[in-house]
Amino acid sequence: MNLMSLSLYRAATYAGYPLIAAYLAYRKAKGKEDLDRFPERLGYASRPRPEGRLVWIHGASVGETLSVLPLVSALLETYPDVSVMVTSGTVTSANLMGKRLPERAFHQYIPVDCVSCVKRFVDHWKPDLALWIESEFWPNMLSAVREAGIPLVLLNGRISDRSFARWKKMPKFSAEIQALFSESFGQTDMDAERLKILGAKKTACVGNLKFAASDLPYDAEEFKRLSEKIGGRPCWIAASTHAGEDEPVAFAHTETRGKIPDIFTILAPRHPHRANEIEGILTGAGLKVARRSRGDDILPETDVYLADTIGEMGLFYRLASVAFVGGSLIPFGGQNIIEPAKLEKAVLCGPYMMNFKEITARAKAADALTVVDDKERLAEALTLLLTDKEELERKQKNAAAFATAESNVLERVMKALEPYLAPAEEVKNAD
Repeated sequence: MNLMSLSLYRAATYAGYPLIAAYLAYRKAKGKEDLDRFPERLGYASRPRPEGRLVWIHGASVGETLSVLPLVSALLETYPDVSVMVTSGTVTSANLMGKRLPERAFHQYIPVDCVSCVKRFVDHWKPDLALWIESEFWPNMLSAVREAGIPLVLLNGRISDRSFARWKKMPKFSAEIQALFSESFGQTDMDAERLKILGAKKTACVGNLKFAASDLPYDAEEFKRLSEKIGGRPCWIAASTHAGEDEPVAFAHTETRGKIPDIFTILAPRHPHRANEIEGILTGAGLKVARRSRGDDILPETDVYLADTIGEMGLFYRLASVAFVGGSLIPFGGQNIIEPAKLEKAVLCGPYMMNFKEITARAKAADALTVVDDKERLAEALTLLLTDKEELERKQKNAAAFATAESNVLERVMKALEPYLAPAEEVKNAD
């Protein structure tokens, strides 16, 4: 194999280490790194390697790590001699994994993609199998895994239009990266085909792991308390919103209030650190805001409940009957519509769902999703659903049916991984 492109990348990371160090220092100053566990980002383990076989699963952030929780449980249940390590790069995902990973599973931060850091990481953990989730390809890390003779499998591979176009401009480098994987399983047939075009050796589609996710957890007592506070008010949620979507949410609430005077809005931003900015936008629009992180009480005159906490989406979704999923009224690419659909919510989104193109198309075909182009259409769709009980129930049932249609995807993934989880001497022959 011609390693010229990988060699150049490796040389660039050597030469660029001072810039990487400066970037990490900036992230630490901004609170985007975990100071207590920062050595993990340099490849220093914070715990000993567990005895027996170790399966390592890497997901970039919250969405990817949450999607693998059912897989983690299935691996632990099926293979009693296996422990599971989940890695990610964000503080939020680390906190969530700390709360939700079962016994015999644990979290570590992924080290930065420098040769010394990734070698230190691989040498300590010596995983028996590495599972890479979706599309975050770190060349030095992937190379180190393969050089150590560890089987490397891509799961839930996703190649967006933008990524596909970018990788096609670097065909040699792309082929070298993709060839590092023993097998590559795409979320969809299109993803599998794109991976093949980019140089993957062996591709297939076994389905999208997001369909296997368990219902989001929630605090039943807190649900009861907040439900009583909201009372019988028609309630909707704007979930995982990004900058540029707060004003449309405020507009939709104000417009809908003309026909539904007691409407109640929950706004759960994707990044809670934006809460001060969001509250300013809402109050500037004349809305009365109660803020979750402050412990504000929900009063009869409260318009918007600003749900600016982490790990409580299961609670907030359950309080609403309609869910608008953000990152979609702006050209971001959307967020996960399956989570509210599984909880039998009528689901709305904007037109920019590039990151979930196939899922969005299937949901629309199943009449389980309403796409709104702008704030006016959002207000219209919201008003219809909250005033037409029959239409609301139809959309809710369609959403639940869509979300459970691929509930057997986990079985297919586990079947695909069987060759790599056979006894150790057989695993070596599977690659």
